[in-house]
Amino acid sequence: MRTLLCGVSFEQVTFSVAVSQILEAARQGRKGLVVTPNVDHLVMLQDDDEMRRIYQQALFSYADGMPIVWLSRIKKNPLPERVCGSDLLIALCEKSAGTGLNSYFLGGNPGIADQAAGKLRARFPGLNIVGTWCPPFGFEKDKEQTEQIIDDINSKNVDLLFIGVGAPKQEKWADANLDRLKTGPILCVGASFDFAAGSVKRAPLWVQKSGFEWLWRLLSEPRRLWKRYLVRDSRFIPLALREIFKT
Repeated sequence: MRTLLCGVSFEQVTFSVAVSQILEAARQGRKGLVVTPNVDHLVMLQDDDEMRRIYQQALFSYADGMPIVWLSRIKKNPLPERVCGSDLLIALCEKSAGTGLNSYFLGGNPGIADQAAGKLRARFPGLNIVGTWCPPFGFEKDKEQTEQIIDDINSKNVDLLFIGVGAPKQEKWADANLDRLKTGPILCVGASFDFAAGSVKRAPLWVQKSGFEWLWRLLSEPRRLWKRYLVRDSRFIPLALREIFKT
């Protein structure tokens, strides 16, 4: 079952079921984008037709944000819980370890994907991370760089491709090259490599569950994130109100 909110159809599943869905798709070799829209993404796609189409056509779409879960409950079509992309990265690495499934990390600042891969391999023996790539700024517009990335991914028998270069860049690059990539599910995971590598500290679990992880991140990086959270994402309020009163 699915829940339709603000133009996105969300999988109406728990986190553990989401992990099982993705792993089964990887075993079957089903290719497609796995997206985890949050409040910022929902605001973004209101003015971005390409992003809206990508989210509507995704293999799986999970709600990464408690405000979205709360909105679904108000609409009487509740999502069971938040399914965070950063949590999916860890859980999928844990569950795929020793199964023969291969993962690949694309994204992050220099060295971050390698650090994340090293820590996750140590944490989950038998985990197959068969490649990492740190693309330079503007790679999505560089045909030669894109060719090199695709060639490397396609040479590694990748079952799970994780892309962490931020939205909407990661979704648009994956969608534009979907037909050429020889992979299973492609997960757009934003800053997840930074969290896994330990280069950025994530909010405590109780903060995550409270729905105020955005405030933790804002206080941690105010100069970079104030405009996103305090200006752009304020548009979610009228968006949610329209959704509530929609007949």
